[in-house]
Amino acid sequence: MGIFSFLKFSKSTEITLGVLGEVNSGKTTLANRIGLDFAGKTIGTTSAIPHETREIAMLRNVDFRTKSGHRINLNLVDTPGIASSIDYREFMNHGLSKEQSIERAKQATQGVVKAIQSLNTLDAAIVVVDSARQPFNQINWTILGNLKARNVPIIVAANKIDLPDADPVLVKEVFQSEIIPISALTGDGIERLYEAIGQIS
Repeated sequence: MGIFSFLKFSKSTEITLGVLGEVNSGKTTLANRIGLDFAGKTIGTTSAIPHETREIAMLRNVDFRTKSGHRINLNLVDTPGIASSIDYREFMNHGLSKEQSIERAKQATQGVVKAIQSLNTLDAAIVVVDSARQPFNQINWTILGNLKARNVPIIVAANKIDLPDADPVLVKEVFQSEIIPISALTGDGIERLYEAIGQIS
């Protein structure tokens, strides 16, 4: 079943759109690009350290317009990265002290719970997949399964196509659905993603 078959909505022009995915897939980078392009604001901070986003963040009343003429009053939600396990020692590898690492691990665990709880508040979701990583993991399937169980329309964005190891074709094969290859960092493919969001209304 193609991705756009999920994009079926009432005539409402106000939509709450969540950006979800596993840790460091580029969710906040994408959310920031959307926020800057349509509201002149960023929604969160990014970092090479895992779980930089540990709280739900929202930009309300974003005047989202596509080049083809679609217009949406968008509530944009950036969610913490979802992970199956969190080891405080991973943060120590990034230079944090043991105490800082333990605290960050606690916050990250709470963030995962909040991200899953946020699924109940969304009208649609962009699932961001790092196309430079192997997509064979339970995290992506858990996210997609939870969204589909709630009948939440989904757009799968195969992110980081600017990296040499990126393989968006493999992402498409694994998920057996239409995907949109993008680089949230460089903007490659972003207009196609915007048009897909525009079809939500």
